[in-house]
Amino acid sequence: MSRILITGAAGMVGQALLAELSGQQVFATDLARPDPLPEGAVYFKMDVTGGDPDRVIAKVRPDVVIHLASIVTPGVAREVAHRVDVGGTRAVLDACLAHGVRRLVVTSSGAAYGYHADNPVPLRESDPLRGNPEFPYADHKRQVEEMLAEARRDAPQLEQVVLRVGTVLGKGTENQITALFRKPRLLAVLGSESPFVFIWTRDLARILARAAGDGPAGIYNVAGDGVMGVSDLARAMGKPVQRLPALAVKAALALARPLGLSRYGPEQVRFLQYRPVLANDALKQVFGYVPELTSAEVFDLWRREAGL
Repeated sequence: MSRILITGAAGMVGQALLAELSGQQVFATDLARPDPLPEGAVYFKMDVTGGDPDRVIAKVRPDVVIHLASIVTPGVAREVAHRVDVGGTRAVLDACLAHGVRRLVVTSSGAAYGYHADNPVPLRESDPLRGNPEFPYADHKRQVEEMLAEARRDAPQLEQVVLRVGTVLGKGTENQITALFRKPRLLAVLGSESPFVFIWTRDLARILARAAGDGPAGIYNVAGDGVMGVSDLARAMGKPVQRLPALAVKAALALARPLGLSRYGPEQVRFLQYRPVLANDALKQVFGYVPELTSAEVFDLWRREAGL
C-alpha cells in the first residue's frame, strides 16, 4: 500500500482520481475539501503558493505525490496564475526532494508544445516545448517542464511521471473549451480545422492511478485515439460552422477586448489555428495504458450528457 498525496484534489480530475485509488492511503489536499471525500481518505487544506506543501508533505511523508493543482480558466491575473502554476510546482517539487518522496506525478499539458504553424502533426514527446509567451497557460506549463527537467538531471532519486494531457472531457465538464461547443455556430479560422484530441476524465484518472503505482516513469502524451476537427464537431452536434479569415478575427478581437466584450485578444487566433495534435503511441506501448474511449467517443459522451 502506497501513501499518495494529491494536490488539487477537489477539482474535476482530482475527484475522478480519488474514486480510482481505493485501497491506498490517500491524502487529498486543496483549498477546499473534496466533496465527496472517499472513506479512508484524509483531507488537508493546502495552498501550494505558500509554505503549506513543505509543512504537509513533511507531516504526511507520502511515497508518491500527484500534483494536479493548476490554473486552467482564463481571466485570472497572470501573476496569480504564475504563482500557482510555476511557483506552486516549485514548492511541491522542493518539498518532495526535502522529505524523501519516491515519485512525483505531474499533469502538464499538450499546450506546453505551443500553438505554432510548424508544429509536427502529430507531436511526440521528443518534440521541443515552445509554449507561447502570449498564452499564460502554455507558457507556464513550458516553464514547469523546464523545472522538472532540471530536477531529473540534478535529483534522479525522485522518479517523475510527466503527463502532457490533451483536452479533458467527462460528465459535467464545463469550461472555456466547452463554451465554444455550446455556441449556435462553431467558429473556425478559414483554412484551419482547429483539431482537438480528447481524453475521457475516467481514462485520465486511471492513467494517474497507474502512474502512482507500477506505471513506468517518463514523459507521456495523454489523448484518446483520433482527432476531431471543427467540421467533425459541427457534424456531431448538427450545427453550422462560421469560417472567417484570420485577419478579420484578429481585428474583431483587438476591438472587443478593450471594450470588455471579450476576454480574448488577437492571439486567440493562433489557439484556433494551431492546436497541438498529440501522438499517444508511448502512452499505449511504453506506459502500458490504452484509453478506453477515442477522441470521438469522448466527445459523443460529453455531447449526449450536455444535451447537445
